[in-house]
Amino acid sequence: MILRKCLLSILILATVSQLARFAQAESERLPNFLVIVVDDLGYMDIGANNPNCFYDTPNIDGLASSGMRFTDGYATNPVCSPTRFSLMTGRYPTRRQCTNFFSGKRSCKYHPAELNDRMPLDEITIAQALHDKGYATFFAGKWHLGPSKEYFPQNRGFDVNMGGHHKGGPYTGKKYFAPFENPELNPESPTGEHLPDRLASETATFIREHKQQPFLAYLSFYSVHTPLMGRADLVEKYNQRASDVEGNVFEAEEQVFLTKDVRKVRVIQNHAVYAAMVEATDQAIGKVLEQLEASGLTENTVVVFTSDHGGLCTSEGSPTSNMPLRCGKGWIYEGGIRVPWIVRYPGVTLGGSVSHEPLNSNDLFPTIAAAAEVKVEHEIDGVNLIPALSGNELSERPLFWHYPHYSNQGGFPGGAIREGKFKLVERYEDGRVHLYNLEEDIGEQTDITSTNLDVAKHMRDRLHEWYKTVDARFLREKNGQTPWSP
Repeated sequence: MILRKCLLSILILATVSQLARFAQAESERLPNFLVIVVDDLGYMDIGANNPNCFYDTPNIDGLASSGMRFTDGYATNPVCSPTRFSLMTGRYPTRRQCTNFFSGKRSCKYHPAELNDRMPLDEITIAQALHDKGYATFFAGKWHLGPSKEYFPQNRGFDVNMGGHHKGGPYTGKKYFAPFENPELNPESPTGEHLPDRLASETATFIREHKQQPFLAYLSFYSVHTPLMGRADLVEKYNQRASDVEGNVFEAEEQVFLTKDVRKVRVIQNHAVYAAMVEATDQAIGKVLEQLEASGLTENTVVVFTSDHGGLCTSEGSPTSNMPLRCGKGWIYEGGIRVPWIVRYPGVTLGGSVSHEPLNSNDLFPTIAAAAEVKVEHEIDGVNLIPALSGNELSERPLFWHYPHYSNQGGFPGGAIREGKFKLVERYEDGRVHLYNLEEDIGEQTDITSTNLDVAKHMRDRLHEWYKTVDARFLREKNGQTPWSP
């Protein structure tokens, strides 16, 4: 009897010890990461940022209520490929002349700057950094960072690639509805399947199958990029809602280069098809977040939500409004570069918290690297946001933009710098500058350069110093006309 009791005691102690080691291992496990990037989604396109939003985004809003929402989050460029470069690398795309979407070479009064239409193979991606740490890595959706397979996600650190290739939109097959005819999206989908839902399902499957090891799941929606196509049920819902919207839908905007028609900007959200696309994307995000919960991973997964630039409001159907932010995609005004940023980091962020710290796409890489205990030994431009996620202030720093191109959406070639409440915009055709106080004039309507000459000079000098640091290129001569250069 005594021997039996001793053996039982030893067994109990061993079991308790094993459970304690298991609990310790679980608590020390590195966090998972779910990064969600929506294409073309404007800052004002989600309810969390816009109480009067025309679109229903309950899952995104729920993410904001359970994490931290940033009011002053930016993309590093007003179009897609450069911002995607910076999200992947933590570096300004200007360093590699990746300054426009990777086929954009429009000429107008002058020729644009030289464009490198691929993310160079020697750039280190966040997927490569985490893969070397033992993470499983997954990519779904839009890539648009190189012209051929060696530049695709499966060759840039991702174990799995579902749908990422050289195109910037779902332009093959039935576009947003199966059959997709996407060369990197296999197996085939049943006819009529909706692309956002398919990408979410692939992401959810990856999460379910990799819940026993740390992972990076990078869900990069093709939505809400053109072509404008929505599910019939949601289009009907928003057509009914749009019938109640009153007021002038469009207003005049600056004419940078000539088109057949006067370019106007949408100032009211009431586009039913675009609204359907936004809500379908929100539903797809909900599916992935539900899988995190079902897999028991919510408390050990950092979720990051953002967009690659501002909403489309001046061309190609002009489906959304970014008001009160000026303009949108393709412009270096706030409407083109200020984007949604939400981060939920369990144990670090407080639910429903709001930060006014300025940040941009470069900051994703160093933040994830710090959370995953990955040492960054190469040059990057972003900063670790974990102090801000903890409710503290970041060290003051300027943010920069460089867009030496004529955008499809009507934006002018230019650069910008933000320091504190001030933002300076510089035009590359003639060198004119405009200074705005974003605290008092978020719509960038009042140029205060003449009454703040010292501030404008300081910021312009700093912007020009940055141009040299990143080897910025500028507009080129055309038809014997020479553009301004710094």
